[in-house]
Amino acid sequence: MGRDEQKEEREVLDAIFPDEIQDVNDSEYRVAVTVDVTKHDEDETPDPVVLLSVRYPEAYPDEAPVLDVTQPPNAAKHELLDVQEDKARLLEALQPTIEENMGMAMVFALVSALKDAAEQLVVERQAAVQALKDVEAAKAEEEENRKFEGERVTRETFTAWRETFRQEMADEAARKAAEQEAEDKKRRGAKEEKKLSGRQLWEQGLAGNTLEEDEDGEDVVGAVQKLKVDGA
Repeated sequence: MGRDEQKEEREVLDAIFPDEIQDVNDSEYRVAVTVDVTKHDEDETPDPVVLLSVRYPEAYPDEAPVLDVTQPPNAAKHELLDVQEDKARLLEALQPTIEENMGMAMVFALVSALKDAAEQLVVERQAAVQALKDVEAAKAEEEENRKFEGERVTRETFTAWRETFRQEMADEAARKAAEQEAEDKKRRGAKEEKKLSGRQLWEQGLAGNTLEEDEDGEDVVGAVQKLKVDGA
């Protein structure tokens, strides 16, 4: 394939990648390859872009094109794909496609192979990140479950617990019985106090205050006699 054939391939590529291809000179151009990344809905990080530089040697396609991969100027570094660090692996991934297409126009196949290789890298790294998260989540869950495991139950520990439980129930019943008995005594005392007759009040000294001298100077005996007279 001579220069005419190389130009023909270039024109076909221009039709396929109208917005992605850019000429460097007559025999060299760049194709922007967008790497599709699976993301969560709330993730608005732009997909990474890889620039595939292609330079035709005079004998292309009987001779392999000179290739390079870079990232667009001022592009932010993507957390899952670093073109500079991944360059060697990406270029190596293109070798099988070059070998399979020697003697034929191959740039379209190379663009597809580069896109697949970059996306595979991203998928592998996403899987690694998720695996790490799963391990951390499993550890956190295990720690949380340990809080609820408690002591392993054996015959001995169950017997000890049962005896302690029974004793606690007996103590609680005794406490309630004592409280009830004290309450009953208090109520009985109040009822008996209400039922005391005047004589009982007198005998128990509860009516003593009535026997104090009144304002007329009557003594205790006089007060008693007065009560008898009034009662008659």
